[in-house]
Amino acid sequence: MSNIPSDLALFNELAATLISEEEKNPVAERIDSDKLYETIDLSLNDGAMIDDAFKLLLKEVLISTPKTATNLFFNQLFGGRQSKAILGDLLAVMLNNSMYTYKVAGPQVGIEQEIIRQSCNLIGYGAASNGTFPTGGSMSNYMALVMGRDAKDPECRLNGMSKPLIIYTSKESHYSNAKNASFAGIGRNNIRYIKADAKGSMLPAALEAQILKDIENGGIPTYVNATAGTTVLGAFDPIDAIADITEKYEIWLHVDGAYCGSVLFSEKYKHLIKGVERSNSFSYNAHKMLGTPLTCSIILVNDKKHLHDSFSNDADYLYQTDGDDFNLGKTSFQCGRRNDALKFWTLWKSLGTNGLKDIVEQQFNLANVALKYIRNNPDYTLYSFDDSISICFNYKNIDPIALCTALYENQITVVGFGSFNADTFVRLVTINANNSEQDILNFFKVLEDFASKTPNLLNIK
Repeated sequence: MSNIPSDLALFNELAATLISEEEKNPVAERIDSDKLYETIDLSLNDGAMIDDAFKLLLKEVLISTPKTATNLFFNQLFGGRQSKAILGDLLAVMLNNSMYTYKVAGPQVGIEQEIIRQSCNLIGYGAASNGTFPTGGSMSNYMALVMGRDAKDPECRLNGMSKPLIIYTSKESHYSNAKNASFAGIGRNNIRYIKADAKGSMLPAALEAQILKDIENGGIPTYVNATAGTTVLGAFDPIDAIADITEKYEIWLHVDGAYCGSVLFSEKYKHLIKGVERSNSFSYNAHKMLGTPLTCSIILVNDKKHLHDSFSNDADYLYQTDGDDFNLGKTSFQCGRRNDALKFWTLWKSLGTNGLKDIVEQQFNLANVALKYIRNNPDYTLYSFDDSISICFNYKNIDPIALCTALYENQITVVGFGSFNADTFVRLVTINANNSEQDILNFFKVLEDFASKTPNLLNIK
C-alpha cells in the first residue's frame, strides 16, 4: 500500500547511505554481467517483500550501481550532481504532471517556456523562435531532421518520401544521425559524411563540394548537421562558415550542441558557437555540461512554425482549454511527456545565469589543469587541444583499451577510451564541475600508481 511519508523517510535514509558509500568507495565494485542475477536478487515474485528485507535489497542495489557523481568518474559526457537541480527533479516526480496541456501542467508550462525563451535570447534567435524538451540529444537531432525534411518537401508529411533528399554531417558527428536518417525515411545511404580537419571539425570546403556533386547528380540537399562538441575530441564545427553554405543553397542547418552547446552561457567560450544565430535549429543537453539529472534536453527553432508544421496534430480529447502557446503537446514529438524543465529551472533560478556560466567555465578550467599536467610530463602523449573538455592522451606505451578496462575492473577509476583517425587513446572528460584541480591531479596519480604496481596486468615491459 502507498505510504508517502514512510517511503520519503526511507528515501532519505537510502540517499544518505549512497552519499556515504560514494565518499568511502568512489568506484563501485564491479559485478560481472554473467554473475549479476546470482549476485543480487532482482527477481519479481508473486509475494510481497517485507520492509526490512526490501530496504536491505535497495541498499545493495544502490551500492552496486556505477557511481557517476564521484571525483573518480570521468567516463561519460555527464557526471557529478547539482543539488538544486536534484531538488527540482524530486519535486517533478511528486507533482507528476504531463507537459502536453496547460490544463494538467499549469505553471510548469510557464517554467518550460521561460527556459526556452531565455535560451533563444542567449543564442540570438528572434521573436518567432521557440522550442521544446525532447527525451535526449538523439531525439533533438531527429526532430531537427524531420523539420528540415518537411521544410524542403512539405508534401512528405502527407504522401511520404518522393524526392531524393540528401543530408550532411561530419564523419565525427554523433551516431544518432544514421539512425535518424533511417527513421525519417531519408535512408542511411543518403547521408554524406564530410571530412574533418586535424581537430575533428567539419571542413566547409568539403561540404560545399559534396553539395555541388549531389545537385549535379539530381539529389536535393536538405539538411546539414553541425556539431558543437564532437563525442570524442570535443571539437566544434565552424558554424559561420557552414551557414554561408546552407544559406546559399537553402538547406536546413541544425547545430547539435548536446555535449557542449551549454557554452552559450559563457561569454568567454561562446565564440566556439559563433554563427549559431544563423542556424534553423539548435539543441543542448542541460544534463551534460550543466549537471542536471538525466535527461534534460532542449531543442530550439529559429521559427516556431516549423515545430507546429511537423509535430502538431489535433486531438479533441486532449486539447480542451487554452491556446496553442500553452498546450505544449502541439509542438512536441511525444504526447505524454515527463516534466524535465523543473529541475533545470530550479538550478537556473537558484544560481542565476552567472552561476551557470561558472559551472561551464569550471569544466574548461579543469581541462586546462589536465592539459598542463600532460604537456609537462614526457610519459604522456596528447591528442587533444585547447578549448575542449575532452582530454585525450596515452600514458607511456600502454594499450589504452587495456588500461581503461583494468582501471574499471579493479575499482580504481572509471574513464573511457576513444579513437580518431588511426589513433586510440584514453579520453578524460572534465564535465563534473564539482571537481577541483586536486581531483584532476589525483586522477593522474591513481592511474600512474596503478600502472606501476600492475605491469603484468597491462603487459608493460
